[in-house]
Amino acid sequence: MNADLPTTGALFGLDLGTKTIGIAVSDSTQMIATPLETIKRKKFGVDASKLIELMAANKIIGLVLGLPKNMDGSEGPRAQATRAFAQNLAKLTDAPLTFWDERLSTAAVERAMIAADTSRARRAELIDKLAAAYILQGFLDSRR
Repeated sequence: MNADLPTTGALFGLDLGTKTIGIAVSDSTQMIATPLETIKRKKFGVDASKLIELMAANKIIGLVLGLPKNMDGSEGPRAQATRAFAQNLAKLTDAPLTFWDERLSTAAVERAMIAADTSRARRAELIDKLAAAYILQGFLDSRR
């Protein structure tokens, strides 16, 4: 499951929350991660078909899923839920996927938005896709 991703072509970064999925996309050279959208979670089949539709529209060749580890590096229920989602999604697409440690990604994005004086309502609207971009950018930077 922790596949090697191709080094050229667009990637998706996913921040899987319990209520939403934040999505970010890289450029084809895999230098820059850009927030794309946030989808409201329904049930797996609906979420997966929306993701696959977006993957096709954006010519996505691989996925980077944020893995929410505990601060001590262990994996709790949220990490297990992310792994289960990935396992089920892998059955529906040929795109390779990998995980990226997302500890503190949402907190870092939230701090940056507060520093930029972003309103609470606007932060709620943007946080998931920005966290996805933070996750994807971390992955991209680690490959250089």
